[in-house]
Amino acid sequence: MDLWEKVKRDVQKGVKEGIAAIKEKAEELGEEGKKRIRLFELKTKIQAEFTELGGKVYARSAKVKNPMLDKKVKAITNRIKKLEAQIAKLEGKQKTTTKKKAVKKKVVKK
Repeated sequence: MDLWEKVKRDVQKGVKEGIAAIKEKAEELGEEGKKRIRLFELKTKIQAEFTELGGKVYARSAKVKNPMLDKKVKAITNRIKKLEAQIAKLEGKQKTTTKKKAVKKKVVKK
């Protein structure tokens, strides 16, 4: 097993254990906690994708002039973009919810 595979395996194991522990607590927190856990999961997936991307680019850099043109590298960057969109959507929902609450408070005070 090469270094990259060993590091990848160890990182994935740690991430899975962390997510399992957080999910347990999320059930206690309710809807807001579940949103935060989902955001954490998405960000963790992005981190894993970045790690994989770095490994692929490094491995390909010795063989190819531009590793960013590699199909596997492009696939990883596309997955990262999709995860970023999911995060933006989730964070957008949270901001909207917060704004609505603030508006309701102002209306009640008048």
